[in-house]
Amino acid sequence: MSTKTPLLKVYRGSAPGAHYSWSPFVGKLEARLRLGGASYRVEAGSKMQAPRGKVPYVSISDAQGGVPQLLGDTALIARHLTENGLLADFSTVLNPAQRARDLAIRSLLEDKLYFFIVRERWIDNFATMRDGTLYTMPYPLRLAVGWLVYRAVTKALAGQGVGRYTDDEARAFKTETWDGLAALLAEAQSAPASVARRAEDAGAPFWVLGGGQPSEADATVYGFIVSCLVCKA
Repeated sequence: MSTKTPLLKVYRGSAPGAHYSWSPFVGKLEARLRLGGASYRVEAGSKMQAPRGKVPYVSISDAQGGVPQLLGDTALIARHLTENGLLADFSTVLNPAQRARDLAIRSLLEDKLYFFIVRERWIDNFATMRDGTLYTMPYPLRLAVGWLVYRAVTKALAGQGVGRYTDDEARAFKTETWDGLAALLAEAQSAPASVARRAEDAGAPFWVLGGGQPSEADATVYGFIVSCLVCKA
């Protein structure tokens, strides 16, 4: 790790005082930073200011007070910080098959489950999501902006495919994914390395690949579980 650690800020897109965020990618990024030993501050920020038009994003300021560097996309942020010695590299101890499994777990959540979550929130529970995310707006404006978001989300999900399923079909796919994740976590928890860690320390965590240290997938799993099953924003 670098001895000259710059100031790192994470922009969540929401009030920084909340313990958790509705966005699984915010949870993923913050978990990755903590697991990788990076210190950071939390700010609100917005999609309008984000370098890729989405949250979370980060700014990196050097000790001399230069112009902050803005980075977007959680995977690219982690890669940049790792390559520059600001974040522990989890891939060095993984063999190619383990890297592939790690990637598959991340893809299962980020490229499949995520879209079912968006459908559940913005279509199945539209009013709750609208009032929760747009709470700073006056109610009449909230209705107008909420409708625009609903229309954009509906169009995007139809193009992606998730929006074309019936409610029962969507529920079945979502349940299948959560059940698959639960099975992976149960297997990892009973892995020899995990059992050995708990024998030494009853409070020791286990990691999704069943090894002795975390991987990129652990941050993603954490982010999705917190966002979907814990966070009340």
